[in-house]
Amino acid sequence: MPLQLQPNLAEPGQRYFRDFTPGDDFYEALIEAHRELSDEQSEMLNAKLILLLANQVGDISVLKQALAIAREGV
Repeated sequence: MPLQLQPNLAEPGQRYFRDFTPGDDFYEALIEAHRELSDEQSEMLNAKLILLLANQVGDISVLKQALAIAREGV
């Protein structure tokens, strides 16, 4: 399975009129999850989220691709 680089976010049953709207919805939920957390708590939330999503993807080769792309330019 190749790494999905095109917008691929959606909520079942939800109709969107713009491709970026589901991404905006997720970003809003992510910001809300971090609200009122300390820097340390926020880092822990990010680490847990990464591990949960990595487990959901499950394909090590896809995860390695994602790591390489995320590291570009850092």
